[in-house]
Amino acid sequence: MKLLTKELREKLPKLYKTKDLPLEEKIAVVKFFTPWTYWTWYAVEFDGDDLFWGWVHGHEKEWGYFSLKEMESIRGPGGLGIERDLYFRPTKIKDLNGTI
Repeated sequence: MKLLTKELREKLPKLYKTKDLPLEEKIAVVKFFTPWTYWTWYAVEFDGDDLFWGWVHGHEKEWGYFSLKEMESIRGPGGLGIERDLYFRPTKIKDLNGTI
């Protein structure tokens, strides 16, 4: 699966472009997840090459940076990779089922 299409690259704001918005008002444009664990990444900004900034649900829920190349290289059981939620639509962080 291609994690980031050209269309999604164009929709993601550049890094730091949304810095003046309150966290709960930021828009998650893309959702990535591991099908074998509970980890989920909501991309809010992108540097245009490799680095995302967004809301990460792992051992903790936190804001941070994550790498497209690293996500593409990760393999889980049976060779599963990280996937993009094909049905996810851009959503305000505050509307992600009480995630913040």
